[in-house]
Amino acid sequence: MAAVMPLYPYNPMLYFSTPSSFCSQFWILERERLGSARLKNLVKLAAHSNPRILKSNRKSKYGEALSLYDSDEDDEELDDDDNEDDDDDWLSDEEFSEPANLDVNNKRFKSKTTKGNDRQQEREWGLRSFDNEQSIRLPRSERVATLQRNESGKLPNRDTLQHSRNVKDKKYPQLSEEIPLDVKWLPLLDYLSTFGMKESHFVQMYERRMQSLQINVCSAQERLEYLLSIGVKQRDVRRILLRQPQILEYTVENNLKSHVAFLRGLGIPNSRIGQIIAAAPSLFSYSVENSLKPTVSYLIEEVGIKEKDLGKVIQLSPQILVQRIDISWNTRCMFLTKELGAPRDSIVKMVTKHPQLLHYSIDDGLLPRINFLRSIGMKNSDILKVLTSLTQVLSLSLEENLKPKYLYLVNELNNEVQSLTKYPMYLSLSLDQRIRPRHRFLVSLKKAPKGPFPLGSLVPTDECFCQQWAGTSLDKYLAFRQRLLLKKFAEKYERKM
Repeated sequence: MAAVMPLYPYNPMLYFSTPSSFCSQFWILERERLGSARLKNLVKLAAHSNPRILKSNRKSKYGEALSLYDSDEDDEELDDDDNEDDDDDWLSDEEFSEPANLDVNNKRFKSKTTKGNDRQQEREWGLRSFDNEQSIRLPRSERVATLQRNESGKLPNRDTLQHSRNVKDKKYPQLSEEIPLDVKWLPLLDYLSTFGMKESHFVQMYERRMQSLQINVCSAQERLEYLLSIGVKQRDVRRILLRQPQILEYTVENNLKSHVAFLRGLGIPNSRIGQIIAAAPSLFSYSVENSLKPTVSYLIEEVGIKEKDLGKVIQLSPQILVQRIDISWNTRCMFLTKELGAPRDSIVKMVTKHPQLLHYSIDDGLLPRINFLRSIGMKNSDILKVLTSLTQVLSLSLEENLKPKYLYLVNELNNEVQSLTKYPMYLSLSLDQRIRPRHRFLVSLKKAPKGPFPLGSLVPTDECFCQQWAGTSLDKYLAFRQRLLLKKFAEKYERKM
């Protein structure tokens, strides 16, 4: 049997023939894994040599020492996987296990050809049978364990490999069936499970960003602990990881801290930083200089939002930082100008008070609500007054909110629709928690006027309402409201039965 000395420990550059004891052990493993598959003849097995392996002092673009196994191609693949990562490359070269070249369906990826190189380099190496000329591939962890000699010169036995498979199958049976689970991922999965992550969540993460499961558990812990330290709630970590698993790949120094500093520079208080990250975790995948700052400049210079109001606007709608603000602003500004004759200043006031306006669909969101206000007798000028004063009316449900409140206004409170221009806040109040209890409470005390019910009594706090309008104690009003809510709930339950 001929053998070639390895360049470094664990280099799988071995030449062997069938009679060797090594092949006998490999035959036993393959027979157990593949069932009735028969390997008649084994050919020489070798990994293509890579001249970069000889350069032990290679460094990454950030000046960090690279492992002998690191490849610049991995970074290119990461950039191609997600369009949001085009502006920034925050990935550390040393924090990935070598990825298994399998897709979601456990099929091997086609080998890639390196530019400037005439020969095609195989990304995997394995055995080839003379019977069918098809490559028989094992998971990388099993290939390395089977074909590489350890430092003692002994091959891992079958019990060791079987134990590794049993561990992952026992801890994550569903995950083992749905994805090519590597035992090296288990420490990370165990850690993420402390945040309420389940196997189905890991499958979502794998399908969305496979590389996120290959992160070193210490690196992942460092990044998540940093997020927790700046105000992200423990309960929000799971949602963040499902929406943006790439966040495990972003380094604290090169990415997370710079983005947090950017938010603080906008006047956002520390107490709100965590909420903004939970609402829009994708902002970490946008370049501060090339994307986020230009968006802020557009909001100030083109939209017309005052710089002192910018922090409040972003707190109300963090997504405004990561959307195509130019398109959403221009289309909605043109719509409101054409539909209601709204001047630019009024539209800027709407966006400042309720920046979610820039996210709403025109056909399914803005137009139906404007048409509803028209249908109850409001003119365009009245609608413009209401929307400028209370823009969140555009976010309220027609069937569950606006229509029931309008019917209660005219049928129970004996008010005209024009009263909404003076008290547009009425439309934002809860019918069950505020409007109906206060009206019924004053009626029960015989303190409600015979004419139109004063909408001003619905505006102050409960304590002020009891002092100024009811002339009774707060406890008495709260007990009345509780009984009313229970009665309403019972009626609703009986209708369902």
